[in-house]
Amino acid sequence: MISVENTLRSNKASGKGSLVGYFPAGYPTTQDSIEALVAMAENGCDVLEIGVPYSDPVMDGPVIQKATEQALENGFRLSNLFEVIAGVRRRVSTPLLVMSYWNPVIRYGTEKFATDLAAAGAQGMITPDLIPDEAGNWLEISDRLGLDRVFLVAPSSSNERVSANSEKSKGFVYAVSTMGITGERTELDRLAREVVGRIRESSDTPTCVGVGVSNGQQVAEVNSYADGAIVGTALIRAYQEGGHEALVAKTRELAGRLG
Repeated sequence: MISVENTLRSNKASGKGSLVGYFPAGYPTTQDSIEALVAMAENGCDVLEIGVPYSDPVMDGPVIQKATEQALENGFRLSNLFEVIAGVRRRVSTPLLVMSYWNPVIRYGTEKFATDLAAAGAQGMITPDLIPDEAGNWLEISDRLGLDRVFLVAPSSSNERVSANSEKSKGFVYAVSTMGITGERTELDRLAREVVGRIRESSDTPTCVGVGVSNGQQVAEVNSYADGAIVGTALIRAYQEGGHEALVAKTRELAGRLG
């Protein structure tokens, strides 16, 4: 199976660019989320990002919060995450990463979580509220199991933080395009290019831009200077407003602006 990093590098080299699509596990039900993620993979997403519903999603905007709250209300449990991963993996070979706040991982047990993640078919994890300084156990386990680990770099990150998060990331570095929570924005902050440039000074690991990317034009723009565009809110909003068919249409719209 092709890795996340190789996918991003291959697409960049070919001039195509990459689309990373986010959707929460268990939303609105476990099977529904499997169908949604498979549809995203089949209609243009180069990498899948599976969100873990959490009761205190400090980084998520209202659209994602609403989706994850519904998943929890419908009975989502962390063990269901691995069912979703395995269900997607049985049908598509698209690289996939899990996006999770760190508390659920700690409660589940870092070693067990990582082992179950690998066994289900995921390539690794994005950890929005974890920094390398506090991730010693995860760094060791992910190295041992060959799992990707993606840390975030924000416009406010110090040079030391940019360097540490970039150097310790595997798969890609997550460049936060703007200050604040996730969600659609009419214009991406010009800070996004600056963040990517700062990451490039510290690491040659591929860099993907997220938070605020919501349309095909922005996907194309981000791919002109980074290695991939991450979209979540726009995809979930499409699903909320028009179900499976609208999600497919939005995925195709976003992917259609790649080279």
